[in-house]
Amino acid sequence: MKKILGIGLLTLALTFLLIGTSHAQSKDIFTGDHIADVAQKVLPSVVNISSTKIVLVEQSPFLQDPFFRDFFNFVPRRRLERALGSGVIVSKDGYIITNNHVVRGAEKVEVKLSDDRVYKAKIIGADPKSDIAVIKINASNLPAISIGDSSRLRVGTVVLAIGNPFGLGQTVTMGIVSALGRSGLGIADYENFIQTDAAINPGNSGGALVNMKGQLIGINTAILSKSGGSVGIGFAIPINLAMSVMKSIIRYGKVVRGWLGITFQDITPEIARALDLKTTEGALVSGVMHSSPAEKAGLKRGDVIVSVNGKRVKDASDLRIKISEIIPGTRAKIKVIRNQREKVLTATIGNLAKAPITEASFLIKDNRFLEGARVGKLSIMAKQQLRLPQDLKGILVLSVRRGSAAEGTGIKPGDVILSINGKRLMDLEEFRNVLPKLNGHRISLKIFRRGIIMNITLVR
Repeated sequence: MKKILGIGLLTLALTFLLIGTSHAQSKDIFTGDHIADVAQKVLPSVVNISSTKIVLVEQSPFLQDPFFRDFFNFVPRRRLERALGSGVIVSKDGYIITNNHVVRGAEKVEVKLSDDRVYKAKIIGADPKSDIAVIKINASNLPAISIGDSSRLRVGTVVLAIGNPFGLGQTVTMGIVSALGRSGLGIADYENFIQTDAAINPGNSGGALVNMKGQLIGINTAILSKSGGSVGIGFAIPINLAMSVMKSIIRYGKVVRGWLGITFQDITPEIARALDLKTTEGALVSGVMHSSPAEKAGLKRGDVIVSVNGKRVKDASDLRIKISEIIPGTRAKIKVIRNQREKVLTATIGNLAKAPITEASFLIKDNRFLEGARVGKLSIMAKQQLRLPQDLKGILVLSVRRGSAAEGTGIKPGDVILSINGKRLMDLEEFRNVLPKLNGHRISLKIFRRGIIMNITLVR
């Protein structure tokens, strides 16, 4: 009995010792010294960026009128505009990642290192759709930051945000990952933001978001604030997306995105119940384009895509990001749920730039108002690529031949024709049937263009 009691007390003592040691190690992660060590490690990799560009300024509102402009022989005044931001050194030979909006339109870009050295930088390439830009300075043996894996992030992860807020110089703030996969914010076309409460202020754009191992896991990009200052809601581009964009820019001189050739949507609780799915994770295939990589791989309408190359798909936005990051021509493993069974398909990813924006289209002929316009079905893919509202219904204008009747009417590529002569247009076949009746002397069009609904009435 004493022996058993002795073993029990020893086990209990060892348990408390292990718990205490584990707690001490865990606690040590959040000590001031550890945070200071991480900051000291990554600060040399974060740079201040100053960009300048020339903008033309009209000195009087009257001179916006062409008559007054010509009469006074007006020449717009040139003004130098400066912008401040941040960047992160990602290679020893001088490649730096920043935000596109930090260097957009810049004629001159300067980079200041943490040791106060200043270099002129060359813009290698930029991608407005993800708000990522790559610049380079002529230097070697630079303190490149360690690159992390943003796909392994969890809500609650402790992070540091480092940048150049308000042009004050390098500043470090601390917080946690508040949310993942934020999209629909209207900041960029490809949105999959990390949300953090680490203070991000103007000038932090392009700076580093790092974990407590000193690894780069995001590029600070934007804040949500009415005052313009940090209110604890900041957004960073996941480093996996940023690095994918950078590699494409360096390799091809532009961003090349992958294309699968499907239309897809989020899985609602109603869809999950109808398909007997356990969760709403994944993306539902609502259409497969003819002769697309998806069709060749065997994907079908009604499939639920749950992972790409072994990485789980959270929702439709996540799937779009994952496919776009794959280099065209490479093979990808697509795991789907079909008829309540898992199936893995292999697709050779295509090039989004060469993908048809819509399957069905035709060139309008023999119409005094619209001849010369090519119109197509307003598909889910077209809405996604053109950033159109998902509930928008109408006919998409794909192209307008120069000198045609359609050009004279005033319609432009990217317009969505909502109605003609008061008749709402729901699909392409309906539009075909309406066309022969439109050869009168008057036409009235309702058009959606860049978020604005316009009415065009012509009489000929």
